[in-house]
Amino acid sequence: MNFVPITDPLFYLVAIPGVLVAGISKGGFGGGLGIVAVPAMALVIGPVQAAAIMLPILCVMDLFGLAAYRRKADWRNLMCLLPGALVGTAIGALTFHWFDADAVRLTIGLVAVIFTLHHWSGTGTRRRPPGPDEGDTMPGPSHVRGGIWGTFAGFTSFVAHAGGPPVQFYMLPQRVDKTLYVGTTVWLFFIVNAVKLVPYSTLGLFSVQNLGTSLALLPLAPIGIWIGVRLHGLVGQALFYRIAYGLLFLTGLKLCWDGIDGLLRVT
Repeated sequence: MNFVPITDPLFYLVAIPGVLVAGISKGGFGGGLGIVAVPAMALVIGPVQAAAIMLPILCVMDLFGLAAYRRKADWRNLMCLLPGALVGTAIGALTFHWFDADAVRLTIGLVAVIFTLHHWSGTGTRRRPPGPDEGDTMPGPSHVRGGIWGTFAGFTSFVAHAGGPPVQFYMLPQRVDKTLYVGTTVWLFFIVNAVKLVPYSTLGLFSVQNLGTSLALLPLAPIGIWIGVRLHGLVGQALFYRIAYGLLFLTGLKLCWDGIDGLLRVT
């Protein structure tokens, strides 16, 4: 079987930087901008095909991410998020042909923008550096909140590879250690993306051309993760959270733009 990739140079002009940014974000900053690769590819090809091409690359990124963060995660928060994320993934698989991915992007994008603006305009945790004495003023791990946001993360991850923002909604207010934060997201999406391989395959999304294109872009996965890990080590805790909220805001704007653009194209 010949895995003949896409040959259009314009596709690689947008796909290569998109994949690199996704890897850097995933390896260093919790994956906030990990969604950019699919919209970038979708400028040249269909969004469903772009998502199918990106999934194997994300899985390889997850493996390299685990190599860097395998012992570094907030296990309590991971256990709060994971059951809901698996449920959300199943919902996404079962309702794949029912839901409009652009409407999902717009909804998540609006929530991300509002959430970040609320954080920036308030007088809460953003003005206090994280510390061990803040247990009474900051939210901690919660199976209820983790289950809700985890479900959203699993669902949006399946339909649009946009599971990062819901996890950020849950994790960022806790101000956990930056390395534990990234490690938690790496472990969570390692499991979620691996599970997604099965329904993506049964839905017929892994064509020969899609897999060939994934293989062509695959060398970028470890490069992006490596750059992200190096940048993570250079960024302090306070700056990390400023960057994380900034990435969440930019992600929200991007999702809103893509959702509105897609909905207008349909109408």
